[in-house]
Amino acid sequence: MKELVEVIAKSLVDHPEEVSVTETEKERVIVLELHVAQTDMGKVIGKQGRIAKAIRSVVKAAASREDKKVVVEIVEQEQ
Repeated sequence: MKELVEVIAKSLVDHPEEVSVTETEKERVIVLELHVAQTDMGKVIGKQGRIAKAIRSVVKAAASREDKKVVVEIVEQEQ
């Protein structure tokens, strides 16, 4: 899942070198934190959150094949 989110995000942003994904597992839920540059936040979220929703949908579909629950959080990279 981590690699999937990373590949999608890197293809969307202007600064792919600043994209990173951290994965933490809490009980029966996997939390993926997508870190992007401040200037790329709009590209990853999209108008009215459409791109973020699409990323979450793709990850949810991939996770359902493995019978897991995955949450994607988009976080601004610290300067």
